[in-house]
Amino acid sequence: MSLPHLDLSRSPHDRQGLRRTDEEWLAARWAEEGSRVLVVAGTRIRPGATGPEWLPSRMAPEGTRVYLGDRDGTAYWAVIVAGEQAKEEPGAWVPLRGLLPYLVSAADGTAPLVFHAIGIAEWLWATRFCPRCGGGLVPRAAGHELRCTECGKPQFPRSDPAVIMLITHGEPFADDERCLLGRNPAWPAGRYSTLAGFCEPGETLEDAVRREVAEETGVLVGDVAYFGNQPWPLPASLMLGFHGVAVDDAITLEDEDVEDAVWLTREEMRAGAEAGSLVLPGGVSISRSLIEHWYGAPLPGSW
Repeated sequence: MSLPHLDLSRSPHDRQGLRRTDEEWLAARWAEEGSRVLVVAGTRIRPGATGPEWLPSRMAPEGTRVYLGDRDGTAYWAVIVAGEQAKEEPGAWVPLRGLLPYLVSAADGTAPLVFHAIGIAEWLWATRFCPRCGGGLVPRAAGHELRCTECGKPQFPRSDPAVIMLITHGEPFADDERCLLGRNPAWPAGRYSTLAGFCEPGETLEDAVRREVAEETGVLVGDVAYFGNQPWPLPASLMLGFHGVAVDDAITLEDEDVEDAVWLTREEMRAGAEAGSLVLPGGVSISRSLIEHWYGAPLPGSW
């Protein structure tokens, strides 16, 4: 079965990281007739009719140039301008979440480029001063490094590892095998998803899965197996998907981030999704892929 979350990572571009400090080479690539630029105002994008709008470099405004890389012989860039521009044109600029449905269905496969651009933009937006001395920062390496003007310490983009997991209980593929879903109290009625959380310092990813599930639902997890991953620059995460097997099925809710947690068989999941009483994550999410991979087929409805 096709896994929708992989669509956001297909056709990766050549980032050409070793070229980021070659100013003459970068200038030549920028000047190429076919070069394309995504303009980002703060962390927002102005969409075209069918998704992100890529401009010829000659039409790009002044701003921080970020070289994203090469794809099929075309040089792709982001130009990051002040976030005030988006405020001056309310409704014209949208956050990345507003573009996700377009990205997953985009025939040109530019989703990895957009995620790269937004990830750098989010980092530049959040990293204003040197964490060592408080000095000012200037961009280098085609937007992929910030260097302190006072102490000279470089800063680099970070991605926070986050685990997202489908937990099951019972004999695999049996009619009574169940999976565990939870809901946040801020979500609309009927919305449920897989559990997720961040990896802590000194912790393996598998232990992060076990800890987060125990903290959020009280369920103890034994075996944990890797499923896949998805970039998620909202604002700076790498979602690492896992399948875990519960040791028992007792649910104890103590975490305020989880209002409810339920065990569902495949039949219960199908019936709830068809009736609309169970609203599952959208197809663009790795959470949806985890659920449908376990279920064994596409399911109706989504956020």
